[in-house]
Amino acid sequence: MRDIYTGIDIGSDSIKVLVGEFIKDKFHVFATTNVRTTGIRRGLITDKELVINSLKLAIKEIEPMLGAKINKAIVTVASNDRSFSVVSGTTKINSEDNIVTGEDIAKALEDATIEKIPSKDSLVSIIPITFSIDQKEGVFDPKGLKGEYLEVKAVLVTAPKKNIIPFLEVFDECGIEVADITFGSIGDYYESKNKELDKMLGAVINVGNDKIDVSIFNKGIIIKQSNIDLGSKNVDKDISYVYGVDLTTSRTLKENFAVCSRRYADVNDVLEVETKNGEKVIINQYEISEIVESRVVELLKLAKKEINSLTKRKISYIIVTGGITELTGFSYVVENTLGINASTLNIPTIGIRNNKYSSVAGIIKYYHEKLKLRNQSASMFDASKIEEMLNNKKSIKKTTNDTIVGKVFGYFMGN
Repeated sequence: MRDIYTGIDIGSDSIKVLVGEFIKDKFHVFATTNVRTTGIRRGLITDKELVINSLKLAIKEIEPMLGAKINKAIVTVASNDRSFSVVSGTTKINSEDNIVTGEDIAKALEDATIEKIPSKDSLVSIIPITFSIDQKEGVFDPKGLKGEYLEVKAVLVTAPKKNIIPFLEVFDECGIEVADITFGSIGDYYESKNKELDKMLGAVINVGNDKIDVSIFNKGIIIKQSNIDLGSKNVDKDISYVYGVDLTTSRTLKENFAVCSRRYADVNDVLEVETKNGEKVIINQYEISEIVESRVVELLKLAKKEINSLTKRKISYIIVTGGITELTGFSYVVENTLGINASTLNIPTIGIRNNKYSSVAGIIKYYHEKLKLRNQSASMFDASKIEEMLNNKKSIKKTTNDTIVGKVFGYFMGN
């Protein structure tokens, strides 16, 4: 079976949908899309019908790229008021030769959740820390080892049902089966994950539209998280206030004209825009970048303060992500504000290469690793749909090639 997955990240600003495949543990992107979200505020659903309409639009956009319908996905849910606890579970190894299988691992993890989830909460993730086999401790992947009993120590992640259920209802209304749920911050870590980070204590900061998620990871496992009720939208509001333009115009100015650090701004670059009162105003790139930089520095300082309140231990890295991090000069501001152990996420995957996709790409990688530990495989598309996708890909390639040939022929014919 081919390991083809769909990830969907519903944020306050946009919905990101990504379909990709793992081939020999290398991730290949088939298609992505993102559309503006309405009906979400600070990670929580405030108007279900608006969110349903936004999700349907995103699915409508990406399905023609694939040539197949999407009806199953891994999804992000609200991390507000989440809880973390360390739990343990045990199972008897039942195979004839007492060799640990993926099924044994799944049973041990399931045992770790029994009577551990508060009635008001839903299970989001159960993340193994380490395994023990017959008192032999410190095993990270017990598959293939021999013993009588398998024990697991894990981090149990839960969140209030009142926050989670509305997301599940949205997907159900759109005809999409939810294969798994997790937090976007876990996806952010898995998008930046490597062997070195998996040995360290560090922090991941996601600067969203109207909130900032600050998460602490110890050896690759999320242990604490907090939310700050500010985000990139506050940059838009600052620009709107200073120049008297509407929020749509201020957002456009932020994304297409301003830079994040005055160091990268051109004092001679100017732009004329219309204010909310119909007047014309000249905006200088250096001046608007001062506004952006000032607010971004404030947001990063608040995030740093939150890190210090979450852990008193020395952290080895800080990774910052979110759509706003794509602004020119953002990395420079991050290092100046947070220190040399801080950096902006850099997504190298062809087909993404934009930090707004960090959560949705990462939750797929998280899910794939989760299945590997249990010795399972899964695909969000059956054989007939995969065949449709492959045929669609060939058709797109042929159309593109024909278009290129036509343009070249037209050029030489003088058309």
